[in-house]
Amino acid sequence: MDIEWWHWLVAGLALIVAELAVPGMVLVWFGVGALGIGLLLATMPGLTLTLQVALWTVLSCALVFFWFRVFRADQHETRSGMSDDVLGEVGLVVREVTPFGRGQVRFQKPLLGTDVWDCIGDEAMAVGERVKVLSVEGSLLKVGRVNTGGTA
Repeated sequence: MDIEWWHWLVAGLALIVAELAVPGMVLVWFGVGALGIGLLLATMPGLTLTLQVALWTVLSCALVFFWFRVFRADQHETRSGMSDDVLGEVGLVVREVTPFGRGQVRFQKPLLGTDVWDCIGDEAMAVGERVKVLSVEGSLLKVGRVNTGGTA
């Protein structure tokens, strides 16, 4: 059985659709590679199956490489692992924190790239109160009052 150009197009579309079920943006590039080989085969019939598979493998791997190394190079740098470094930092409330409601806290030095953070707390905290970071919950800091002894 010979592989026709439209076989590659169907396989490419199937891989692209399969990407919806498999996260990671990998299958889509193998699907785009298959579409490319299908278009190449439509314009240049007569390529052997071995050459088709070899070209598809090289093209797909090159696309995956360029996606992760060139186009998404900055996406690999995350600061989520650095969130433990902010625990215990002391800041000043700049927008009132209501119980289980959002407020804002400002730090003397930037934490994870910014000096003002949205925050939540278990109790009400007025503007001007000193608070300490208890945990990082998504994009919010959970804060608590700083006692006179320096602990929350």
